[in-house]
Amino acid sequence: MTSWSSRLEALLARDDRVIVGITGSPGAGKTALACQVASSIDDAVHVPMDGFHLADAELRRLGRLDRKGAIDTFDAYGYLALLQRIRRGGEAVYAPAFDRDIEQPVAGSICVEPTARLIVTEGNYLLDDDEPWPLVRRTLDEVWFVDCAPDERRRRLIARHVEFGKSPERAQAWVRAIDEPNAERIDRGRGRADLVI
Repeated sequence: MTSWSSRLEALLARDDRVIVGITGSPGAGKTALACQVASSIDDAVHVPMDGFHLADAELRRLGRLDRKGAIDTFDAYGYLALLQRIRRGGEAVYAPAFDRDIEQPVAGSICVEPTARLIVTEGNYLLDDDEPWPLVRRTLDEVWFVDCAPDERRRRLIARHVEFGKSPERAQAWVRAIDEPNAERIDRGRGRADLVI
């Protein structure tokens, strides 16, 4: 049994709903791990933070479209409110997803039923110390940090950006100018994680 599966088993020994957060730098493998964890039990739901990206129209209005993915390009308080509703339980809660084909959030895409036992959420800034992220952290039972060798992480990011329409040169420039500063910020929270994978 892997360390995360042992940890998950202990969390699920409790009677109440469990919310696990998975964080790490862009390209580290958060989504892959979140999907693996969520698929490990039947009544689990994967709720990614990416659904709280601000729409491109709003990012353009704010002058932030050229750094989409930075901490201030998300609706952090909206994400917090969703997690608080999920924590309270008792009703179906609909969460947004992020559609990579159109690079936009899509409202009401993920249903969290009242019977869902495990919620796996993942996102870059779960361990950040600027408001409201400490409040986000308090809604989660544990936060796991996914570590990845920097060269491999950058390779994955460039490939992802190319897959979704950027030229290789533009993808490399985006990783240097946007993803890497975000990664440095995210890495500062690593010591606050309950588990490093």
